Amino acid sequence: MKEAAHKARILLVEDDLALASAYKVRMEAEGFDVRHCPNGEDALQEALDYHPDLILLDIMMPRISGYDVLDILRHTPATSHTKIVILTALSQPSDQQRAKELGADEFLVKSQAVISDVMKRIRFHLGLPENTAA
Repeated sequence: MKEAAHKARILLVEDDLALASAYKVRMEAEGFDVRHCPNGEDALQEALDYHPDLILLDIMMPRISGYDVLDILRHTPATSHTKIVILTALSQPSDQQRAKELGADEFLVKSQAVISDVMKRIRFHLGLPENTAA
């Protein structure tokens, strides 16, 4: 198997460890380099240290909410252009509107998106072809 020159880096920010584990396993199986943070505070530091190509961000988290993380990342020069996909249990239009106003690239609702759908959106935002093997 030919190794890609650069594995796309994904920062997974999710406090539900079972869900995070499932996503991490799937993303690594599809060839991504993945790091996980269980809260918003760690995510802010990790985003600066790791330089992810995309951040998959939950909203309801301990310490710092996903909205605040999103706002800070968008106002930090090093992360202002990083792709950020919100993956949350929140499903109200007002939640989606707030995320959009803060600069999210996409807003996905956990109950409405299976893992394969999320992977398709990640690939879309990274400019990668869909993984037909999965």
